[in-house]
Formats: sequence, C-alpha cells, structure tokens
Amino acid sequence: MGLSEQLSIDRASLGGGYRAPSAIEQFVSTRQFGFKVIPNPTLRGERAWSGEIGVTGSPAANAMAREADLVLAVGTRLQDFTSGSHALFPQARLITLNVNAFDALKGRAIPVIADAERGLRALSAALGGWQTAAAWQSQARDAAQGWRNRVLEITGRRDVTLPYEGEVIGAVQRSAADSTTRDIVVCAAGTLPAELHKLWRTESPGGYHMEYGYSCMGYEIAGGLGVKMARPDAEVIVMVGDGSYLMLNSEIATSVMLGQKLIIVVLDNLGFGCINRLQEACGGAPFNNLLADCEQRQPGAPKIDFAAHAAALGARAENVANIAQLETALARARQADRTSVICIRTDPARTTVDGGAWWEVAVPEVSSRAQVQAARQAYEKDKQSQKASYGSSV
Repeated sequence: MGLSEQLSIDRASLGGGYRAPSAIEQFVSTRQFGFKVIPNPTLRGERAWSGEIGVTGSPAANAMAREADLVLAVGTRLQDFTSGSHALFPQARLITLNVNAFDALKGRAIPVIADAERGLRALSAALGGWQTAAAWQSQARDAAQGWRNRVLEITGRRDVTLPYEGEVIGAVQRSAADSTTRDIVVCAAGTLPAELHKLWRTESPGGYHMEYGYSCMGYEIAGGLGVKMARPDAEVIVMVGDGSYLMLNSEIATSVMLGQKLIIVVLDNLGFGCINRLQEACGGAPFNNLLADCEQRQPGAPKIDFAAHAAALGARAENVANIAQLETALARARQADRTSVICIRTDPARTTVDGGAWWEVAVPEVSSRAQVQAARQAYEKDKQSQKASYGSSV
C-alpha cells in the first residue's frame, strides 16, 4: 500500500498484556515518520505519550482519531472502550499488527500477524524516510499540549466543598515531588479507572496499574499488595471506591503482617456512583445504586467508618474532610512505616467531562418513561456511526 505525504496516521496502540516498552519506543520515540502515538496507558510516560483514546480518552487523542485516514493498531483487542464501540474512527483504514490472528482480523482491518517488535521493525524498514504531513504533526503537538494544560487545571482545584475523583488524583500526585517517577497507582472498577486513564501522570512504564479486563471490584487492595511485593522500591498507591472496598479489604491485614506498605485512598460516594450515572444516562430513575436510593429496612443503611475498619486491620487510618486535609494526610502516609488508609467523601455526580467517546450500552426499545425514549433515540442515532467489526477489507 502506498502512502502519500498527506496521509494522516493516528494511533499505534499496545495491548494490556504487553509490558516492555522497547518496541514502540524504538519505533516512534525519535519522532520517526511523525506518527501520533496513543499507547495503552500502562506504558505511557508524560514525556513520551500525550493522550489516551476511546471511551475514557482525552479530547486531543480522540479528535486526532476522528480525523485520521489510517489507524495502525499494535497488539490491541480493539474492544469497545478502545474503539468507541467501533464508532470513533469509522472513516479510517485500519492496519492491525498482532500476534493473535483473532484480534488481527477485527475491524475489517488489513492484518499483519507478527510479533510487535519484529513487525514494527519490518514496517520501519519498509517506510524508509516517509513522514506524515508537517501540518498534521503540528496539530497533534498543539492538541496534546492543550490537553496537558487542561489536566493541570482539573487536578489543581483545591477549593471544593465536595471533591470528585479528578481533584483527589491531583492531591495524590501533588503530595510527592517524584510521584510521576516513583508512584504506581492501582485501581480496578467504578469511576476511578476512567478518571485515572485521563488524568494520572506517569513517566515510567508500569506507573499505572489497572485491572481493565472485567472491571473487577475488589481487585484493588489485593492487587496493590502484589504490586508492592513485585516493586518494593515503588510507592504503591491504591485508589478504591467504597463499593470495591466493601467487596474485598482483608489484604490490608496481610500487608501489615508482611511489612508491605501500601497507601490506600478510599473515595466514599455513599454507593455505586458510576453505575448510578449510567442508569440515569440510559433514561432510568436512580434505583439501588446510591445508598439514599436503595430499598432499606430499619434501622436503615449503616454509616460506615472505613478508617475505623482499616485501623482494626492494623493500618494507620484517618478520615479527612477536604483536599487540603487529604494532602497533609498523604504526606504523613508517605513517611509512615506501614500501610495507611485515608478516607474522603466524594461527589457521586461529577466526572471529568472533557474527552470521551460513545460507548454502546443498549437502551430498551419500549418504555413509558420519556427519559428512556429519548435515550433510545440517541442510542439509535449514535449506532449509525459504527463500523462493521468483522470481515476482511483485503
């Protein structure tokens, strides 16, 4: 396939099981070909990577994807969150480089079935000195810098009565000058993965550890313990919602017993805020997600003191009321000799509205509720942008 100078190429993406960054770094870190690289977030570093793509992606990356003529997807499964349910870049031709034939054949792609590093080396040799258009490269750099500036605005807010995840993330990273090089954040489910995907800054591969496969509630603390055992030199920050904490928390005691220090930040929005917002987005009325909307009997929902619970498991633990107190508590936790748990109330309604892409969540065709009818109309309109996922383009 010939490439002209006007061809806009976007996206070289590595799948979640791929850890060594050498292949993609060798291919693009020298700005070879002028590609815009949007990697799996577990590999991104602030200096090398500039944005994320898909349902939880940045506005910069998603805008470039929507304009690209050609998408090169390396080692990715091209699942819903990556591809915007196959509606994010339907205009683009797709080349997949994947060792797994099943994934290489997705999206009506031109498949290249090969090891990532060897495949990228072969492509590099074949392309020679070819470059994308200078205007495209400039557009990509400007968009990336604009998003980095916006991230600083979002995470820099301190004067809020009831913070949300973005502001908590900012406090965590401000609490240490070397956060981007030493911290490893661990998370799995709820609102936090989307917010961390957009807002967490890291300069080292592995600085962002996310269990994305099945949004596995309860993975966070146990997974964090495993990360700390594998990387004892790192400061392991577990960020977990109240719902996931209740699912599984016993490894706090294990971390204390083994002397494997964790810093655990519990964001308590009094229920399942993420699913509540999704329920409302599909036209439904709030029901059985936030504690206030749950069916209750006397004496009602308990007022859970997560700090007291964590202290009973042997951790240093405290409740904080605002971002300023959170930063101070994090400073103490970083100096502590054992696991610390810090709990803060958060807003279940607010999220980072910047960026994102369509995610196909089916809405009932028949309902007497006006909000569901409106959501169904929007769903059918958005679905028209989907590109067929299977079948060959060759």
